[in-house]
Amino acid sequence: MDNQTYRTCIAGANLSDTGFSYTLSLIQGKYKMTILYTLMCFGVVRFNEMKKYIGTISYKTLSAALKELEADGLIHREEYPQIPPKVEYSLTDRGRSLIPILDQMCDWGEKNRR
Repeated sequence: MDNQTYRTCIAGANLSDTGFSYTLSLIQGKYKMTILYTLMCFGVVRFNEMKKYIGTISYKTLSAALKELEADGLIHREEYPQIPPKVEYSLTDRGRSLIPILDQMCDWGEKNRR
């Protein structure tokens, strides 16, 4: 294809209508992929364990990211009625479907980091 053909193809394209854009809208953000990776590795994780594992995240930011991931159906939040409150997070089936993508990103990072 020549340059004119490429320009014609992209002129009518809309990135926001792609599967890539939709996936990115679910996992973009500084910590969402780290949260998903943590749940992929450890299964069921409590809030404070997640905070300790990530380290640099504030409680407010972690809480907001978990709420967004739950609203998007990627994680499950289980609250136990006890004192002190106990809340556990895990991947949903939909969230687990991202594992191959996260695995590939890990593989790429291992091969390409210095």
